[in-house]
Amino acid sequence: MARIYEAGSKMTAHSRGAEHLPAQVIMGVLHSWAAIYRRFSSKQEMTFAVLLHDLGEESPADTGSLRGDLVTLIEQIAAQLVGSGADTLSGLLADVRADPDLRTRFASTFLAVERAIITTVVDRAIERGEVTHRPDPAVLQALVLGPLYAWLIVLDEDSARVPPLIDLIATMVADALTKDLLL
Repeated sequence: MARIYEAGSKMTAHSRGAEHLPAQVIMGVLHSWAAIYRRFSSKQEMTFAVLLHDLGEESPADTGSLRGDLVTLIEQIAAQLVGSGADTLSGLLADVRADPDLRTRFASTFLAVERAIITTVVDRAIERGEVTHRPDPAVLQALVLGPLYAWLIVLDEDSARVPPLIDLIATMVADALTKDLLL
C-alpha cells in the first residue's frame, strides 16, 4: 500500500488528472497494474484516495463544540485540497463527471464517507444540545467544501490565505446549524 501512495504522490507533478497520468509514473514505483487494481477499480479512485482521502477517512476528534469540530474538519479538508494541486484535482473531477459509472461509484464510496463524517460532527452537536436536528449532509458538504474548492481550485488563490477562510466557513456553517437555517 505504501508503494501505491508513493506512486500517487508523484502524480501531483502532473496536471491533467488521472486519465492523463503517464503509466511510467506509476510503473516506476509499482511492478504491475495488478497491485493498483487489487485496491482500486480505476486510476481515478487511486488518485482520489492518494491525494484527498481513502475510504478509511475518520471524523476529526471531538473538540467539545460544534464550531471547534467544524474548524478541525475544515482544516483537514483544506490540507487535502492544498496538497492536491488545482490542475490535478480539476482533471480528476472532470474524469469522474464524464463517466456515469465512475460518478455513481464515487457517490457510493468517497462521497458517502465524507457525508458520514459530516453527520458524525452534527450528531455530536445534537448530543451536546447545540443543534436541534440534522440537515441534509449533502447541503452541509456543499457549504463546507464549496468555498474551499472555489478558493483553491477555481480561483487558484494563495493557500497561505486559507486559515482565515477556514474560520469564516466554520462560523457560517455553525451559525446556520445553531439557528436552524438549514432543512
